[in-house]
Amino acid sequence: MEMKQIHEKTTALLGWSLQAIEAIDKMNRPYVVVGPPEFKPFADKNGIQFVPWQFNVPIEHSMELYEQLKDFKTKVAVPIYEETVEWAGMLNSLLWENPRIFNKSLLLRDKSLMKRRAHLAGLRVGVFEEAFTKEDVAHFLKRMNEALLNMDEENYEPIHVKPFDKAGTVGHRMIKKREDIEEIDDSEFPLLMESHLEGQEFSCEAFIHNGKVHFLNITEYVKLGHSNFVPASPSLEQWRPQIREQIEKLVSAFEVENGILHPEFFITPDGTIYFGEVAARIPGGHIFEHIERVYGFSPYQGQILCCDPETTEEELNAFFPEEVVSAKGHSGNLMVYPKVKSISKLNIPDELKEHPYFLKHNMFIPTTAKVAERVGFGNHYGSIYFFGEDSTEMRSLLEEYEKHNFYL
Repeated sequence: MEMKQIHEKTTALLGWSLQAIEAIDKMNRPYVVVGPPEFKPFADKNGIQFVPWQFNVPIEHSMELYEQLKDFKTKVAVPIYEETVEWAGMLNSLLWENPRIFNKSLLLRDKSLMKRRAHLAGLRVGVFEEAFTKEDVAHFLKRMNEALLNMDEENYEPIHVKPFDKAGTVGHRMIKKREDIEEIDDSEFPLLMESHLEGQEFSCEAFIHNGKVHFLNITEYVKLGHSNFVPASPSLEQWRPQIREQIEKLVSAFEVENGILHPEFFITPDGTIYFGEVAARIPGGHIFEHIERVYGFSPYQGQILCCDPETTEEELNAFFPEEVVSAKGHSGNLMVYPKVKSISKLNIPDELKEHPYFLKHNMFIPTTAKVAERVGFGNHYGSIYFFGEDSTEMRSLLEEYEKHNFYL
């Protein structure tokens, strides 16, 4: 969509993302990028207004950044990555003279706090506690299984542990036995512990303005941290009204006025929905790429429009398409993890490349043959992209090739 309205005040993108920069560059509005200093030469070469900044410094330095952004006549800060969410909260609280905006952003950065907030708002959650030592984890694993009347330590039902403030699956571990607990380094504490939830896992990408959900995408997870597709299959989309109700509860509970929410849920066969966690930044797993491929609009532009309190209802109605029915097909991807310790070559079967749903891949031979040790779910070594009309075939492909050894 061509952006016709002329904007005089500046939008600040917090974090370096070429996709987000390219998207806002087409929107006919001034912008400045706040990112790591190493990107300044590229920004200067390409005429991108840029403020070098390290987001790992204490948030108390935000006044210094605020003063720099005031010189650009900045009106809104848009978070790109997890680490920039509270910075956007602090800057917007100063720009809009509303301290509560910062306090609300902290809820969206702490997985323990967000779980409590969701629980207080009436969403279903699993059993959860905070862990400060390995003994806390061992005690929680034992007590959860006692509650399930499972006394067989060799066949314990698993629990999950996650860092409070890391994005997505970073640092996420499944714990089944004492040996799993010993693999946790003391530096990883404190952690959130939670019971294992059965059911179909999925995420939502909700675009919100003035407290109203203007577009809701549902992303179906085939395997957490490995594969997903958009839009979800009919068997999951049938629960859209109930899912939307949960999203609206979240919006109300976290007092979200403008921006995006990226929550994760579990749903059982009878339609019972459990809240997992929520973020207020661009989702991982190539989800924004999927949305653009099937719906034809830029989710990056959608995020920028929704973060701006001055965006009009008419602009939003003209920008977002109708959910599900306007999708041109299903877009999916498989994130590939080596199953070997040292890589010598790629092994891509001809039948994959010849499949009509196959689009492309970006797997590569790394300069260092040794595969990096994974912590939790670890980092993937490239992705394979698919596009097609049938969700059943999409799921089958993602399940089939998740088992394949692409790296030898």
